[in-house]
Parts: sequence; structure tokens; C-alpha cells
Amino acid sequence: MAQTRTASAHWEGTLTAGNGTVTPASGLFGPLSTTWNARAESSDTGLTSPEELLAAAWASCFSMASSNELAKAGFPVTANDVSVAVTADKLEAGFTVISAVLTLRATVPGVDETTFQTAVGKAKDGCPISRALKGNVDVTLDAALVG
Repeated sequence: MAQTRTASAHWEGTLTAGNGTVTPASGLFGPLSTTWNARAESSDTGLTSPEELLAAAWASCFSMASSNELAKAGFPVTANDVSVAVTADKLEAGFTVISAVLTLRATVPGVDETTFQTAVGKAKDGCPISRALKGNVDVTLDAALVG
């Protein structure tokens, strides 16, 4: 069954001197403030960026997908901690998301390393956010068992 999720953004001013907000329709967070500086120059402004929101969405998606793939392989996950680092740079075509590193630290009782890496590799390729970006973003997976 198809699902549609929505969010809205508001912007005032020029690209480099303006500011804006982004809010999901669910109202569960936000509005979150953003500026060009937060996006392209300094990530420690206390503001968000589209790239940070992409990283958050991808982390959430991959945590669920990897848990699912491991469970399908017969190894339910006790804990799955994911972080995603999205890198964007100014290319000839303009500001572009060029790469991402998906980092997973998982506690999965009884799983062997080969089964673990196979399952999380499937999750990396099969997560809906990964599929949406396939062919456009260089993706690296750093997955390890802990505990």
C-alpha cells in the first residue's frame, strides 16, 4: 500500500542572507530553522540543513531495513545503532550530495560475521532511501557487531 509523507518549508530573503524553517506534516518536530550558512559553511550553528535531514531519514530507514534483513536471516537484533554522514560539495552542476557513510554497530546474538555482513549489505541496497539515491551518491557501509 502506497504511503505519502509530507513536509513543508518556508524561506525568507536571498539564498545566502535569508533564513527558513522546515516542518513535517506530522507535527512531531519543528519547525526546524535553517540558513545557507548552516547548509554550506558551518554545521555547528544549531540549525539544520536538507543534508542533515537526509542523513536522519537514511539512518532511520537503514536501522529498520538492517534489523529486518537480520531477522529474516534468523537473527533478531538486540540493538541497532546507526549514524549516517552525508557529504555535499559544490560541483560544476551546483551544490550536490556526493557521498554517504552508513555506520552500523549492532548487537545480534548468535549471528556469524558472514551472515551479518550479507544481511546488512542487502539492507544498504534495499532501504527505500538508498534506492532513491542509487546511482547518484557514493555509499560506504561500515558495519560491525558489538557486544
